[in-house]
Amino acid sequence: MSLIKSISGIRGTIGGKVGDNLTPLDVVKFASAFGTWLQAQKNKKDLTLIIGRDARISGSMVNSLVTATLQGLGINVVDLGLSTTPTVEIMAPELNADGGIILTASHNPKQWNALKLLNEKGEFISEENGAEVLALAENEDFDYAEVDDLGKYETRDDAFDIHIQQILDLPMVDAEAIKAKKYKIVLDAVNSTGGIAIPMLLDKLGCETIKLYCEPNGQFPHNPEPLKEHLGDICELVIKENADFGVVVDPDVDRLALVDEKGEMFGEEYTLVAVADYLLKNKNGVAISNLSSSRALRDVAQTHNSEYFASAVGEVNVVNLMKEKNAVIGGEGNGGIIYPDLHYGRDSLVGVALFLTHLAKENKTVSELRAGYPSYFMGKKKIELTPEINVDDLLTKMEKEYQNEEVSTVDGVKIDFENNWVHLRKSNTEPIIRIYTEAKSQEEADDLGDKIIEKIKSLI
Repeated sequence: MSLIKSISGIRGTIGGKVGDNLTPLDVVKFASAFGTWLQAQKNKKDLTLIIGRDARISGSMVNSLVTATLQGLGINVVDLGLSTTPTVEIMAPELNADGGIILTASHNPKQWNALKLLNEKGEFISEENGAEVLALAENEDFDYAEVDDLGKYETRDDAFDIHIQQILDLPMVDAEAIKAKKYKIVLDAVNSTGGIAIPMLLDKLGCETIKLYCEPNGQFPHNPEPLKEHLGDICELVIKENADFGVVVDPDVDRLALVDEKGEMFGEEYTLVAVADYLLKNKNGVAISNLSSSRALRDVAQTHNSEYFASAVGEVNVVNLMKEKNAVIGGEGNGGIIYPDLHYGRDSLVGVALFLTHLAKENKTVSELRAGYPSYFMGKKKIELTPEINVDDLLTKMEKEYQNEEVSTVDGVKIDFENNWVHLRKSNTEPIIRIYTEAKSQEEADDLGDKIIEKIKSLI
């Protein structure tokens, strides 16, 4: 079964049986539920929604199903076609729309697709609202429009231009400083829409782009999650081309990874760290990431006499805390940059522009920049439990075991030791505790994970 319904949308693999996979009927049902929910929220039938998609093979089909369904409800559709998640988020308020749907399964392989749901601000709908949409889908309580009231359909081809111009207009983006450097950059866009949008931005910033996997045909040449083990080709090409660095984005362009001039990974966690370093150097404020992100962001914030706070895992949770604390910068350790002066969503395009500004002003190579940040290493493990074990009770016991340390229970249990930390989160679907660790060496991070597993076993 590969259909996952969550508060942020629905995703699954294409084909198969209704209710088990993301079939045409499932797409129609979920689009109907979201459209119906929005109509009730706005207390009107005549809404406008923004639609955009990544370059997945199934994208055109899913787009047709969603568009026709919304029109069938009497909702007007503005179709951006091939787009990025942050671009759709930008365009919802730009066009005074009532919401939006992004058709992308993010970093999942090509057989996956998804509907991600936005409100009128271009932000992901809340957990409470998502639950209401799921309930509507379950009950299939839909009322479609009569023939004279069907929704209108139009396309727009200027969304990337609008998005990029808004980035260039940001005071903290110094296009002239970047142009003076004439950077040569290799781009791996995993044959999705980053291959369209990122070169447009880099051209405006006076950079030369060497394209690798930039044909938006949805045939991902490697696992689309931008992790080191998937990125050997760009690491080699950066060296071969004598480039200044490499840029890697996922299929919907909300995650940004970097490769230094030596062909070494900058580290997904450090994309946010570098951008925060630049912004907090110029404006004291608050930085936010989630509990499973690197301690390096906290360290950098402290060097600039700024505050750092951690949210529960999940983009919606990060955004909520950013609003509460009026944060200057936030994001997630997976390369997700959220810059509220532009919008409250992970955005690789603004991440590239801010990183380039920082690099130009520091007058360093990418490897020299990275060497200036504290080095941490992360470990990820899990412990599988038998179904009769109460995971919540087990986490409570762990909290008590380490009560003399700095402990957070915002999301599972996170224990901060002097030189490292461990974060324990339970799976919502199976009896598993996921164990994230971070320390000053990989060996130390892995050893800490093993010790915590032994401690958990001793408490069972």
